[in-house]
Amino acid sequence: MRTILPAALLLVLAAPARADSCGDLIDRVVAGTEARLVKRSADFAELAASDDITMTLACGGLSAVGVQFRGEALPKAYFPLVGRAGRVVTGIETASITEAAKLARENAARTRHSHVDAGSALVTCSVVKAAVGLVTACAVIEKDERR
Repeated sequence: MRTILPAALLLVLAAPARADSCGDLIDRVVAGTEARLVKRSADFAELAASDDITMTLACGGLSAVGVQFRGEALPKAYFPLVGRAGRVVTGIETASITEAAKLARENAARTRHSHVDAGSALVTCSVVKAAVGLVTACAVIEKDERR
């Protein structure tokens, strides 16, 4: 019995580490957007990008990336950031995601919330007047093609 326990322990220690698919996706989003990881859990991450833009990333069977900004005028970097982050998460062309986000944001400015179909993903934006001023939140969400 004493030999079995150390042998079993060696097998466990020698086995390759289990893949961290959320960690890999976080790393790819950070690399593709130049954002900085602020906080993470097993299936969620908060990131900070340039120009006071924040990001969220939900990992799982279906992943989503959100991009938020508080202020009246969106920084020029906002929509390109949505496009790059969406590309990393969904594989959809950056330009397609960027244009879908611009359209969804434009519509949301009038209706408070809007979404645009981008093939295998949904691009959604909300514009809310809050105590801190205008808040824009756009997200690129993978679709479940099985439904």
